Amino acid sequence: MKAKQEINWLEAFKPLFKKYGSKKHPLEHKNRYQLLVMVVLSARDSDKHINVVAPPLFERYPSMKELAKTTPEDLYPYLGKVVNFGNKATWLVEIAKTVGKDENIPHTIDELTALKGIGRKSANVIMSESGDAMEGVIVDLHTLRVSPRIGIATGTNPEKIEKQLMEKIPQKKWKELGMSLTFLGREICRPSNPKCPECPVNGVCEYYKNNG
Repeated sequence: MKAKQEINWLEAFKPLFKKYGSKKHPLEHKNRYQLLVMVVLSARDSDKHINVVAPPLFERYPSMKELAKTTPEDLYPYLGKVVNFGNKATWLVEIAKTVGKDENIPHTIDELTALKGIGRKSANVIMSESGDAMEGVIVDLHTLRVSPRIGIATGTNPEKIEKQLMEKIPQKKWKELGMSLTFLGREICRPSNPKCPECPVNGVCEYYKNNG
């Protein structure tokens, strides 16, 4: 039986990085404060929806300093249409009271995930878009679907998939990797009817090999 050939994923993903690696995250933020708030709000909601909801909130609460002085109930008129808005309002006020000022927003994954409502994915998004040194890879729903489909990772656990991605691709490319897999999932590798002939990594993709 012929042994399975080991894939050089960094080399194989070059066309993917070229296509999507420099993309910015879809959340339309103007600073780190806005980014953090929008990332918390976007959990189980859509980036497109949060881009509409957030501007009036930021007009009323332009920084952590103002947000720290309010109550969760004060945020309800702004967040009422956001999924799980009650908990998210509570988390945001608690984060603001903990952090105090915009410049105190943490820059490491351990400090970010210590804040209410921020998991590894959210922390990685904040770090990626802020220019911090990446300590992990963004694994959203798209990456969670796309990675096993391609064959670079196995399973359904986000943290285990993130660990596998970090082992296959050098740290200097983790930001590009996260964005690339996210946009691949958004635009080409859809849940049903993926556009495999258009995919820049179909040459190494397990799904395409078996279904193409």
